[in-house]
Amino acid sequence: MFTGIVEEAAKVVSLEKDKENLHITLECSFVNELKIDQSISHNGVCLTVVKKTDKSYTVTAIQETLLKSNLGKLKPGDKVNLERSAKIDGRLDGHIVQGHVDQTAECTEVKEADGSWYYTFNYEPAQNDYLTVEKGSVTVNGVSLTVVNSKDKSFQVAIIPYTYEFTNFHQIKPGTMVNLEFDIIGKYIAKIIRQQLPADKH
Repeated sequence: MFTGIVEEAAKVVSLEKDKENLHITLECSFVNELKIDQSISHNGVCLTVVKKTDKSYTVTAIQETLLKSNLGKLKPGDKVNLERSAKIDGRLDGHIVQGHVDQTAECTEVKEADGSWYYTFNYEPAQNDYLTVEKGSVTVNGVSLTVVNSKDKSFQVAIIPYTYEFTNFHQIKPGTMVNLEFDIIGKYIAKIIRQQLPADKH
């Protein structure tokens, strides 16, 4: 379980293809605190630490993860948003994030607005339950954000300077693919309502 509050944008050191899997090695400032089998959110994808050294650690993304996320597009030197799992006694500063990416979206516009930035993302809903609502929550590359200008297949988010600098949002530009995790409560409600509709209304 995560909150969508990114701790650090880590650098990809190396990528190793192993059949259908991808081993991703990264450097971060808290690598000495990590343990084998620990779960960490990477651009919103929950992955397990499988190996570590004094300076880096490695996680493995399976084919299903690569198909549904942007991790397969990573290159050495890219920044990846990291968040360790939430502590039971901690504050929930963002929203409930599972670390299960639903699909990707494409950035179509980045607009500066006197010290902040508005990012527009377009997506083709993979399921009817994948939607946004005005002022609702959405996770983009593991960052908990508030939706503005919600539409059927697109939405905007406003990014403050801190988020712009300390996550990989400063690398996102039109054409960049990002990972989306839609609000779990919204997904449950949408599915319940859809199941109650007559078959011809689905």
